[in-house]
Amino acid sequence: MKNSLETILCHPTSFAPFKDVTGSSHFPIYNTATFDLKKQTNENGKKIYDYTRSDNPTREALENLFAFAENGAGAVCTHTGIASVNLLFETVLKANSTILVEADCYGGTNRLLKIYKDKYNVEVISANFHDFEMIEHILKSKSIDLTLCESPTNPGLKIINLEKIAKLCKKYNSLFAVDNSLATFISQKPLDLGADFSLFSTTKYISGHGSVIAGAIVAKDEEWANKLHYYSNAHGHNQNPMDVHLISLGIPSLKIRAKASSKNSIKLAKFLEKQDFITKVTHPALKSHPNRKLAEKQMKIIPGVFCADFKTVELAEKFIQNSKIFGEKCSFGSPDSRVEIPSKISHASFSKEELENIGISPSTVRFAIGFEDIEDLKKDLLQAIK
Repeated sequence: MKNSLETILCHPTSFAPFKDVTGSSHFPIYNTATFDLKKQTNENGKKIYDYTRSDNPTREALENLFAFAENGAGAVCTHTGIASVNLLFETVLKANSTILVEADCYGGTNRLLKIYKDKYNVEVISANFHDFEMIEHILKSKSIDLTLCESPTNPGLKIINLEKIAKLCKKYNSLFAVDNSLATFISQKPLDLGADFSLFSTTKYISGHGSVIAGAIVAKDEEWANKLHYYSNAHGHNQNPMDVHLISLGIPSLKIRAKASSKNSIKLAKFLEKQDFITKVTHPALKSHPNRKLAEKQMKIIPGVFCADFKTVELAEKFIQNSKIFGEKCSFGSPDSRVEIPSKISHASFSKEELENIGISPSTVRFAIGFEDIEDLKKDLLQAIK
């Protein structure tokens, strides 16, 4: 009998590299720097552990889970979300490489790309991934080592046709990576749509409790999975066992949490569309979103993050300052609802022109919705702008 992914994720010990004789509901935390080589055997091909930076059974269990969930050949857990992006760059790029990236990308990724451009002469080409003719022209006219995008994008909430981009990348021999932080593997599987890498910040929906920062990257084939592991060990990106354990605690409830966040966010977005102090609401589940049909086709669950443009910057700031429930916090995927002005916090590394290019203004507020009572959220929002 073949069980669904949701059922399998409720039994995380099934991904352990070896059997725990105690029958514990969670795989033990091997919180050790080193392992005694004399007390291990490699019978039947079992791995020998020597140093936790290189390999650790606790981390290996979570990496096995991620590889399975994303239908990949192997995974690496990193100590932060942006470390997974950096590991991708370190593994794939070299001096004078060229990378093609969706213009609407995470602020931390944008900042990291500027570093690679300045230090390693990596050419960074930003483009609108909705313009397939332009994307094909770029891929055809230049040797692109890596193509990278998010879907949905953050904070613009664009939905990228991953299958179409993947086919273009394959046609012109470019590796294709997708940041799957917003959708997660419970909703969307980039590798099944043709990507070579799926990476995500496990800080967010995957862990779900907001008490740890971490990331992961999954490779489609074994060769790249081995290269990721090699570079992660060499550069010291690997996640520590205690944080691995914290991340693993949230995984069984991922689908339930994702659905609850999505449901609340759709209700609040529809509510905001009717308010005279809001000029635009961008949510992939709304009829007003230009990519709604693609979002519904490509994802099982629409993420609980959306943007709303207030009439003025002053109104946006007033709402944030006067709110009693919405915290002014970056990140998303936690039980509490939070808001931020992207141009001030998560995307402060973007220039004014770059923000305008992706449709983000100084009065744009990003909402990351949690599990509070929706009526309480509505009342808090209205009282905050009085």
